[in-house]
Order: sequence, then structure tokens, then C-alpha cells
Amino acid sequence: SLAIALFLVELAPPRVSRVVGTAIELLAAIPSIIYGMWGLFVFAPFMATYVQPWLGSTLGFLPLFSGPPLGIGMLTAGIILAFMILPFISSISREVFSLVPSVVKESAYGLGSTTWEVTYKVTVPYGLVGIIGAMFLGLGRALGETMAVTFVIGNAHRISASLFAPGNTIASTLANEFSEATEPLYISSLVALGLVLYLITYLVQVIAQMLLRRMYRAWSVGL
Repeated sequence: SLAIALFLVELAPPRVSRVVGTAIELLAAIPSIIYGMWGLFVFAPFMATYVQPWLGSTLGFLPLFSGPPLGIGMLTAGIILAFMILPFISSISREVFSLVPSVVKESAYGLGSTTWEVTYKVTVPYGLVGIIGAMFLGLGRALGETMAVTFVIGNAHRISASLFAPGNTIASTLANEFSEATEPLYISSLVALGLVLYLITYLVQVIAQMLLRRMYRAWSVGL
């Protein structure tokens, strides 16, 4: 997301920036169930056939990459989530980078800095707080994702050190089991899980908004 934002703001021509930026933002409009179905029927078989066997043969001595190549699992779910939050982080990061005063960058160019030096030493440090806020917003989006993760994570109630192994999230547990909960204790446990998920997501969003507000306030004072 950050690489895309930097490319669109610092390197790409205006026409390319508009076209690519619009295409990236359109990813946010795709329903999560479409991501889940694509992950289950297309991406998971690809992972099981090509990616996971290669990772197992290359890095299988590490617990993270041990186990059979099932295709579905925590690694696949994580990659699908990365695709889903990419437009959110990229969009906010583009706004953050575009708010860097042009006079600051022009001064750096005037001192003989290259494009890479201006990007690395001026643009990124100037918008660092906003970048962190964008990451927290993306994290909040990922924490609450349900259907796409439910399709590809495997829905196994166990903790494994391997990324290839099936797992579960709070959101996927609620989606899978709420309709089957008949006992009061069962229902209460799922409601408690929902409350925990809400509190975690709320805390992440509050931190993100605080960081973004701090960034905008600092820039308004500087201008």
C-alpha cells in the first residue's frame, strides 16, 4: 500500500496516477464474499499446488512453514485480508503524502537531492504519523472481516505454530456457530466474543483517529 501511494504521488504522471488510483480504490467496492469465493476456488488451490510446497521445501525447518500444504489456512486468509485492506491504506497514504508542502520537497531538490532521497528522507518522515494511522485503520478493517476469512481460514478451533494450518478468528467463529447455539451458555459465550471483538476494533479505531488528528493539527500549525 505504501509503495503504491508513493508511486502515485511522487513518480507516476497525473494521468497514470488517476487511472491506477481509481482502479485501486475500486477494490474496496468488491463485496467480501466475492473475495472469499475467489480465495476458496482460485487462490487456495494455487497456494496448495505452488506456493506452500515451495515454502515447505525451502523453509520447512521453521515451525511457521511446516505441515501439509492444505491451501486453506492462516497464511491464505492473511493474504486475502491484505488484498482487502490494500485500498484503504493506500488511499489514506496517498492523501498523507499529497499534504506534504511542495516547498519542503522543492527545497530538498534545490539542495541536490534525488527523487529517492526526497521520498525517503522528506515525504515519508513528514507523513509518518499519518502512515501509522492508516495502518491502524486497515487493521481495524481486517479485524472485523468475516465472510472472506471464513471461506479460507479452515475454521479449526486450535492454535498452531504453522501458517499452513487451519485456524479461526472471532468473527469467523461468530459466523459459523451463532446459528447453532441453542444453550444459554453457548449464546452468552458468543456474545462475549462479539463484545471482545468490538472493544478491540474500537480501541484500534480510536488510536488511528488520534494519530491522524495529531498529524493534521501539526501540519496546520506548520502551515
